[in-house]
Amino acid sequence: MNNLKKSFQSSPRYSIKWSNYFDIYEKIFNKYINKKIKIVEIGIGDGGSLFMWKNFFGKKAKIIGIELNPEAKKLEKYGFKIYNGDQSSQIFWKNFYKKIGKVDILVDDGGHTNLQQVTTLMESINYINHGGMIVIEDTHTSYMKNKGFKNPSKFSFINFSTSLIENLHRRNPMLKKELNMFSKKISSIEYYDSITVIKIAKKKLSKTKNLENNRKLRNFFDDYRFKNEKENPKKINFLINLFKIKVSKRSYLYRLYENYKIKKYLKILRK
Repeated sequence: MNNLKKSFQSSPRYSIKWSNYFDIYEKIFNKYINKKIKIVEIGIGDGGSLFMWKNFFGKKAKIIGIELNPEAKKLEKYGFKIYNGDQSSQIFWKNFYKKIGKVDILVDDGGHTNLQQVTTLMESINYINHGGMIVIEDTHTSYMKNKGFKNPSKFSFINFSTSLIENLHRRNPMLKKELNMFSKKISSIEYYDSITVIKIAKKKLSKTKNLENNRKLRNFFDDYRFKNEKENPKKINFLINLFKIKVSKRSYLYRLYENYKIKKYLKILRK
C-alpha cells in the first residue's frame, strides 16, 4: 500500500477517489513531498481529500480548497484556506489568483463538465509556477452521455486538450509556426485512465535545435520512406479499382491508400 492511499484511508473526513489514482499521484507528486508548495484542489466536498494532501505532502505545504457549497468554509478551522466559487466563471478565477498568487499544483476534482474543465485550465495556466502542473481528474466524462455531460463531442475536454498538442510541436522549427503561450509554458501532457496532467516547464521554452554528432563521418544515403509511392504499382492499381478514378500523380494515390488503411485501424479503436 502506498503512502497516499494510507493518507486517504486514514483521513478523518469523507472523500472518494478512483483506485488507479493513487499510483498515478505517487508518481507525479513524489518530488513535492516535504517541500514548501501551494496546492489547490477544486471540489473538496466534505474535506477528506484536504487531510489526505496535508498528510501526504507534509507540514510545509499550503493546502487551498475551492467549493461551491458555502458549508465548506467550516474546514478552515483545521488550517485550510477555503474559497467559495464557480470554476466555470472567469471572474471567479481572476479574483482568486489576485488573492493567492501563483500555485504549484492545481487538482481539478470539480463538476467535470466540459466548460468547467476547459475554463479552469485556460484561466489557471498563467498562474502555475515553473515546474508545477495542472491535474484534471475524471476526464472519462468526456465520453459520457448521461448526467448532463453530453459527450462525446468535439467540445469535450479531451478533444480540447488534444488541440494543445499541436502547440507543443510548434517548438520544432520544421513546422515554421510561431510559438504561443502554450508552446512556451507546457513541457508535456500526460494521459492516464481518467486523469490528464498538464506539466509546466521549469523555464520558458523556445525552439528546439537539430543536433548532429560525428558530422565528418556522415554518410549520404537514399531516403526509403516514400519509396512505395513510386515503386508499388500493385497498390496503385488497387486504388484505381477501388475508387474508380484516374489520377496521374502516384503520390496522391498512395496517400489515398494510406488513409484507407488507417481508417481500418480507427474502426478497431472505436469498437
